[in-house]
Amino acid sequence: MNSFVPSRIRSFKNAFRGLWHVIKTQQNAWIHATASTLVLILGLWLKLPPHDWAVLLITFAIVWASEFFNTALEAVVDLASPAKHPLAKVGKDVGAAAVLITALAAIGVGLLILGPPLWEQVQLLFG
Repeated sequence: MNSFVPSRIRSFKNAFRGLWHVIKTQQNAWIHATASTLVLILGLWLKLPPHDWAVLLITFAIVWASEFFNTALEAVVDLASPAKHPLAKVGKDVGAAAVLITALAAIGVGLLILGPPLWEQVQLLFG
């Protein structure tokens, strides 16, 4: 039991180190951060109900997790196959496709959740 707390602290430090690595090195993560921030601001302005926030938070998590998995996959592929190899390319391309799929799905979720109340606000402002 004495090693439980220090072990958990190390685990969190490692996780935050990984998070910082992705933010620092992956340009697509900057795009995700910008989009996430804009959606958060827009959601606050539109005063979204809690169930919409729940869907948005799950969507954020899926997109971010796919970006992190893809970054980890790329690092492991680079380690295992420093020379160019067709299968290494397939692995990296499939990982990138997973991020693309989740990002496109997130756009769909955002349009479905934010679209109607945003359209209402636009009509009130300019109508």
